[in-house]
This record gives sequence, C-alpha cells and structure tokens, in this order.
Amino acid sequence: MPRINLLPWREEQRKIRQKNFMAAALGSVIIAGAVIFTARFFVDKAIEHQDERNKYLQAEITLLDKQIEEIENLESQKERLLARMEIIEQLQKSRPEVVHLFDELVTTLPEGVHLEMLEQTSNRLQLRGSAQSSTRVSTYMRRIDASPWLTDPDLGGITVTEREPRGRVSQFSLFATQTSPKADEEEE
Repeated sequence: MPRINLLPWREEQRKIRQKNFMAAALGSVIIAGAVIFTARFFVDKAIEHQDERNKYLQAEITLLDKQIEEIENLESQKERLLARMEIIEQLQKSRPEVVHLFDELVTTLPEGVHLEMLEQTSNRLQLRGSAQSSTRVSTYMRRIDASPWLTDPDLGGITVTEREPRGRVSQFSLFATQTSPKADEEEE
C-alpha cells in the first residue's frame, strides 16, 4: 500500500477552520456590539423621552397646585365675605330692636318702679332699680314675661331699705332676655 502523508492537508484544513472560527467569532462580537449599541441607543432615547414627559407632568402639577391654592384662598375669602355679610344683615335686622327695647322698657315699667341701671350683654339684660314695694317688682316681672320683646325674667335679689322722705324702698336687681317676635315666629 502506498503511503500518503495527510499531515500537510490536515494542517491546512485546521488553519482554514481556525481562520473561519476567528472570522465567525469576530463577526459575532461585531454583531453583538452593534446589537448592544443599538439597544442602548433606543433605551437611552426612551429614558430621555420619559424624562421629558416627567418634566412636563411636573410642570403641570406645579401649575395645578398653584391653581388649587388660589381656589382655596378664594374660598376662604368667600367664607369671610359671607360671614361679614351675615353680620351686617344681622345688624340691619337688629337696628330697630333697640327702639323696641326702650319702648318696651317704658311700657312694662309699672308705677312706683324706677330703673337706675340697664346693662346689656348680647341679648341678656341686667336691670337695677328701686320700687315702692316688692309687689311692684313682681308686677314688673309679670309684665316682662308677657312682653313680646322681653322674656325670662329672673330676679337677682331684693334689698329693702328705709329712706326718710319716701319710707321703705326695695332695691332690686333682675335679669331678662331680649327677643324678637319675628325671630320667634321663624323658629316655629
């Protein structure tokens, strides 16, 4: 049998395969690099686009926060104005009540009773005065209770003193509540 030396052919085939492998490996590295570069480029662009959207949303949120703050300020200002209007309306309604109060004080005051002091806190009145007798103070309290403008008479106290020219005098202190017949009708 003849002897054929295949070593040079095998060596040549191995070099070709090695060259092909290196070319394939180099091609794979280049393709992988291109894919990574392209993917990174698109991801960076997507992040950049999302950052722009986030900035836009943040600017809109800031604008809306300012508008909400303005609305809250306007609402509080509206509430203050409504409260002022209500107070002014109450004052306008109560303006004639002072006249009625003094008229009612004169109308309910029986003969022999003299008022020395009148003090009003809100709608509560404190009356101090003198009377010829305790009976006249009781009459005064009954008239106050029957009055449409005064209610709830409450006796604070009576002190009987002797005065020379007038005889016995009853010093009294009583409380009453000022009402308005219109307000009473509205409540019912």
